[in-house]
Amino acid sequence: MSEAYKPLDPETMPRSPGITYQQLLDQDSRSVPDVLRLQSPKDMGLQRYSVKRYTSAAWHELEVERLWKKVWQFTCREEDIPEPGDHYRYDIAGMSFLIVRTETGELKAYPNACLHRGRMLKEFDGNAAELRCPFHGFCWKLDGQLKDIPADWDFPQINQSEFSLPEIPLAVWAGFIFINPDQNCDPFDAFIKDLAEQFERWNLGGLYKQAHAAKVMPCNWKIAQEAFCEAFHVNATHPQIMRSIGDVNSQVDVWENCARVITAGGTHSPLLTDVSNPDLIRAMMDLDHDAEVPEIPEGVSLRTFLADRSRESLKAIAGDRAETYCDAELMDSLDYTLFPNFHPWGAFNGIVYRFRPNGNDHRSSIMECMMLAPFEGERPPAAQVHWLKEDETWSSVLGFLGKVFDQDSFNMPKVQQGLEATYMDGIVLSGYQESKVRWLHHKLTEWVGE
Repeated sequence: MSEAYKPLDPETMPRSPGITYQQLLDQDSRSVPDVLRLQSPKDMGLQRYSVKRYTSAAWHELEVERLWKKVWQFTCREEDIPEPGDHYRYDIAGMSFLIVRTETGELKAYPNACLHRGRMLKEFDGNAAELRCPFHGFCWKLDGQLKDIPADWDFPQINQSEFSLPEIPLAVWAGFIFINPDQNCDPFDAFIKDLAEQFERWNLGGLYKQAHAAKVMPCNWKIAQEAFCEAFHVNATHPQIMRSIGDVNSQVDVWENCARVITAGGTHSPLLTDVSNPDLIRAMMDLDHDAEVPEIPEGVSLRTFLADRSRESLKAIAGDRAETYCDAELMDSLDYTLFPNFHPWGAFNGIVYRFRPNGNDHRSSIMECMMLAPFEGERPPAAQVHWLKEDETWSSVLGFLGKVFDQDSFNMPKVQQGLEATYMDGIVLSGYQESKVRWLHHKLTEWVGE
């Protein structure tokens, strides 16, 4: 654990008034898994982080060289390339890679570049029996071995038995395929250890990709990502959900390569003083302000009542598995982040975010949201990515969750513009509520420098 992370005592640290997340768990109608009882708050100081991290092309170039060319990063799901010959193009900060399933079903990753004169081998995802360059026809087998050089008599300098595509380190966790552009990188298992241990209960590999949306955002990738790393912004950005979410009472936990923010549902914001159960239910169910709400049986808590409704609706697609989850796993936002940019949610939420630079433009980024869902019987086909146009809303493809994204997206370019104009030397973060954002910047300092 980094020396910059100093453990805090959950019992004595400064916190918002109101019921704590652990006290809410004490009221759960079912046994609460150990992973939700973990607490790892950290004091990481109150220092500022330079505005140049968002506005400087030079900082972006350092990120490319020291982070994106060196770190393990999520590319696609196994189900995105289920058949031999399937290939997926993954681009990051000006680099391009191919993730390929070979004839034997093995997964391989290569730079997306011909070894002749560098032409991109594949421009689109798809299926092919070989990897043939469209420029001059140099060709490789799916396993990376050289297959054909047109007019090979004119290349006596090439040792054809050694002229294979260079392999990029690849690893699979819970159905997610990761690569590391650094061929001498540290092992993946050590990198993902903290996250993998906490997700043992939640088999994300047993879910299928139900939806996938992506959009180019007019801001640095960190601005987009940080909007999803704390609940402190709910009162100003998402006031419509304050009645049903314990925003500033979120629990924030920090480990080495991962962190999480747990925000309870079915409980109102401590910033509100008087919220009735009907109002809370309307907010949770996205009903009109005067809509009738179901009656809560006597002796049943509000969170249990709402969790039971979720269990019933899930049984159609998850069967008896829906009964194995406690109220918290059905009600709460369990937002994890694996450094630097992979955001899987725990339990039955099925949400996954990813944020990355848009090519080499440090003032724009790519934001993605995937929705994973349980299924019975044969795995349904994975959803194809839907690229949202500039004027197309998240809510047009992601429903209620998309409404929240639309509000976040409204802020993002304004943050970029404000940071370009500001006279302050660094951003100001809270000590606890924004400690996940602090953790990200501590990790960036470790990788990229000051």
